[in-house]
Amino acid sequence: MHMKSRTQINRLGNRLWLMVLGVSVALVVSSCADKGTTEGEGEAENASPSAETAGMVPLPIVLPKAQFVGTPVNIAGVTNLEKPKARGPFLAPEGVTNVALHKTVTASIEEPIMGDFEMIVDSDKEAMDGSLVELDPFLQSITIDLEAEYEIYAVLFWHYHKQSRVYYDVIVQIADDADFVENVRTLFNNDDDNSAGMGAGKDQNYVEINAGKLVDAGGQTARYVRLYSQGNNSDDQNHYLEVEVYGKPAE
Repeated sequence: MHMKSRTQINRLGNRLWLMVLGVSVALVVSSCADKGTTEGEGEAENASPSAETAGMVPLPIVLPKAQFVGTPVNIAGVTNLEKPKARGPFLAPEGVTNVALHKTVTASIEEPIMGDFEMIVDSDKEAMDGSLVELDPFLQSITIDLEAEYEIYAVLFWHYHKQSRVYYDVIVQIADDADFVENVRTLFNNDDDNSAGMGAGKDQNYVEINAGKLVDAGGQTARYVRLYSQGNNSDDQNHYLEVEVYGKPAE
């Protein structure tokens, strides 16, 4: 079991937190439940006039169908957990698309336990067993070769949203080389105790839902994208349904 899942907290406080979390997650999921719905649809008018005049538009994100229902599984012992909230449209320059689609994916292991690496970038993000890629236990990573340099504005990914799971030590990095030596930049890191050995992160743990986790990349230029995880609150396995990288060719 992952070391973080052993943290003991007050039983009464835990029950109350789970009740609140269950209601909050259900509300967030229901707001994005329809399959095929483009995120931010009908909300673009909320963007500021200055953003519109600068050519900024909502990312064309299509959400999968919400899957987990009922009472969330026990997530006792998960510290530094963010409160669930609906995500508004993410603005980026016109012409930004998912540049990870059908690109080459490698990993810290040669072959996944379940699925194929190509499934991580095939646009199928539904929370079905046939869509799931399962990696070995403990710290593992996947790397996407975008095959050219891109201005990257967001990285959006889904581990597994059929249950209200929390994945540990989620780290997102971009770099100029496949070995992640040149110009490595960390976009997200919620490993607050440095158990992954890449420095303690300040980002929060979060519950998986069908909206996925969106990380702002700020338009930085890179060719390679790498994501880490180290098990989850249910077991020691690592999973991916889909990773999308929104960008445009570097000028």
